[in-house]
Amino acid sequence: MSAKTARPKKSRSYGWIIWPLIGVGAIILMLQMQQPGSSANAASVVTTSGATAPAFTLTDINGANVSLSDFKGKVVILDFWATWCPPCKREIPDFIKLQSEYGSRGLQVVGIALDQPGKVRAFAQINGMNYPVLLGTDQIAALYGGIEGIPTTFIVDKKGDIVNRFVGFTPKEDFEAEINRLL
Repeated sequence: MSAKTARPKKSRSYGWIIWPLIGVGAIILMLQMQQPGSSANAASVVTTSGATAPAFTLTDINGANVSLSDFKGKVVILDFWATWCPPCKREIPDFIKLQSEYGSRGLQVVGIALDQPGKVRAFAQINGMNYPVLLGTDQIAALYGGIEGIPTTFIVDKKGDIVNRFVGFTPKEDFEAEINRLL
């Protein structure tokens, strides 16, 4: 035997690199699912014909109270969203265009932000949102059946009934089809 004693080999742990890679892979998969043309991206549409839209009063980004009843007699696109949500951010330019194009004919887009008020205010100003942006609560989300994913968008007809619900990114054309049918 030599004067040196044999040291047991330390087993190397690679968990410090494996777990972040798994996380990155999950994020990439989620982003791919949200890309246009992906079959996983197709917005799920649930028809809820005849259900009356739950009444609410929320504060807008300027501190004013806004109620759903303020839009009585209009077709309302009621969009639950957040500033950190990529598909939400992709839909907002379309909502701005829809409000501009159809507002004079009786459409009202209303955004309900499930996010921090300061971030929502800044986002709305930077992006030129031309429709009411309200600060949502857990209670309003519960009133609308629990918002399990965002964006979740409800179409409310002139009578105040929910006629459709879209979960996930939805192309402008799908909203236009609903608007033209209801106006």
